[in-house]
Amino acid sequence: MDLQPKLLDAARPLRLYGTTPPRAGTPPGQVDAAAGKLAARLAGLTLDALVVYDIQDETGRIERQRPFPFLGTVDPRDYARFFGLPTIVYKALGNVDEAGWKAWLDGSRGMQYLSVVGRPAAGKYALPLSRAIRIAAAHAAGYTIGGVVIAERHTAERSEAARLLAKGIEGCRYFISQTVYHAPPTERLLADYLRDCRGAGIEPRRIVLTFAPVGRDKTLAFLRWLGVNVTPETEREILGAAQPIAQSIRICCDNLRRILDGKYAASVPLGVNVESVSINRDEIDASVDLFHALGEVLQGR
Repeated sequence: MDLQPKLLDAARPLRLYGTTPPRAGTPPGQVDAAAGKLAARLAGLTLDALVVYDIQDETGRIERQRPFPFLGTVDPRDYARFFGLPTIVYKALGNVDEAGWKAWLDGSRGMQYLSVVGRPAAGKYALPLSRAIRIAAAHAAGYTIGGVVIAERHTAERSEAARLLAKGIEGCRYFISQTVYHAPPTERLLADYLRDCRGAGIEPRRIVLTFAPVGRDKTLAFLRWLGVNVTPETEREILGAAQPIAQSIRICCDNLRRILDGKYAASVPLGVNVESVSINRDEIDASVDLFHALGEVLQGR
């Protein structure tokens, strides 16, 4: 399977599944076992690519205490090699400088699709995100570069649409969103992004919308800590339901339908990415149910 033509086909929705590698220090045999379980979970999915995240400590981003402790992971590049399908590998810049970034790119050949993640807090760094994107896009390995989109930070004071436009010019070919649990911010962002692209005379890049099943108050608290917009009404709908996880899947599908109903949807290439932000088996298993449910929504466009 080649992801490139699917990624560039604006008329075709993209279907991704996101995963976080096992924590750093996990014995090789257990890493193999985790990869085997994930491969079995993915076997029945009509999947265009696997997304392998690179997580970073975001403690300085927000004053609230992190609901779960931060734990580093196995190198996403190493974990991605377990799977015989197209893979998008995330890379969080952290404190890397330009020389370190070029060395990382040199060591990542074979990882065709890379998503570059900026720092969680404002500040001066040796390597600005914009420069990192340009370096990666121009690398001799011919990487296809992507970025992150966060609808919640699209405000009158700080335009996420303008940031997407700039990142696209710098070399990003696609963007994968933060988890969506409230449609209006995404609707506003996509409408403004299309307007800005038309004003600049360029084609919009693909936007992949991320969704995740939840069924526990602690999982919802973690989403909020990450910056996801979960309204009090949505929390009550989920936690007050007889089957909270099933209710969360219905909410995700309703949000996707609402987003797809926007006029921008005919011009901005879209897609979905399903992830699990939980360590609980039922929420992890529900990610497969959510993938199928969102696929049915896409088919019904």
